[in-house]
Amino acid sequence: MSDISVQQTDEARAVSAARVSDYIALLKPRVMSLVVFTGLIGMMMAPGRIDPVIGFTAILCIAVAAGASGAINMWFDADIDAIMSRTRKRPIPAGRIERGEALAFGATLAVIAVLLLELATNMVAAGLLALSILYYVFIYTMWLKRRTPQNIVIGGAAGAFPPMIGWAAVTGGIDLGGILLFTIIFMWTPPHFWALSLFKRGDYEAARVPMLPVVAGEKATRVQILIYTLALFPITLLPGVIGMTGMVYNLGVLVLGGIFIYWAVRVYFAGEGDYGPAKRMFAYSILYLFLLFALLPLDRWLGGMI
Repeated sequence: MSDISVQQTDEARAVSAARVSDYIALLKPRVMSLVVFTGLIGMMMAPGRIDPVIGFTAILCIAVAAGASGAINMWFDADIDAIMSRTRKRPIPAGRIERGEALAFGATLAVIAVLLLELATNMVAAGLLALSILYYVFIYTMWLKRRTPQNIVIGGAAGAFPPMIGWAAVTGGIDLGGILLFTIIFMWTPPHFWALSLFKRGDYEAARVPMLPVVAGEKATRVQILIYTLALFPITLLPGVIGMTGMVYNLGVLVLGGIFIYWAVRVYFAGEGDYGPAKRMFAYSILYLFLLFALLPLDRWLGGMI
């Protein structure tokens, strides 16, 4: 093979690999990882058993649906993604993928995920999965995000569905335990995103997205972060109240929640333009949710050993 042919082959492979990485980026893999994890925990905590192959299929469907929602979100928000510093390098605003391709990709994955989950598990789980996609795309992305500073409060429900979907995949229904896991994520979402919006306020202003700091100012946002963090704390204790968890979770969540409140207080008392505490709270909020959900099966495992 000539040097020219080898070079052309290498270039073709590089282009192909770049296309694959761009399509993966459309799926928002970092967001997907947390969605998959909380969905898995919901499945593990549900009463009953599920075949490992069916369980894996259900988690795969949740992951694909989350990625599909992300791709459709990028299709719709391509104009503001091009303005904001943290999103302008995404595949569509960077010109590496056409908007129509992203929409077709996302819509196709969404349909496949819902249909496969129904075939593998039950209609309740599939219905919740479909609802989560529709909620994220139509309620949050198309309706709330550009119209109201409550976009994260109301729209946050979309990201709270995965544990309830995992729960329903096992039980075939919607029970109090699954609803509690949903509520924890629902209440966690506003302080998590408002902390981000404080130090990314300029981006949201430039894109004319009415996030709370843009509309109500930094002081009001800091107050709301503290209120929601304090409100979240007793909700995280409810699994222990209903007998869903034992001492390991109950003690662990006290520590995690205390640290979360500490950072909310630090954000509240930070001076105007001091975004250090907000950045640290945002980073901790991701770790907090991961560890809180990790405590649930750990508590059951250690409780069983004892």
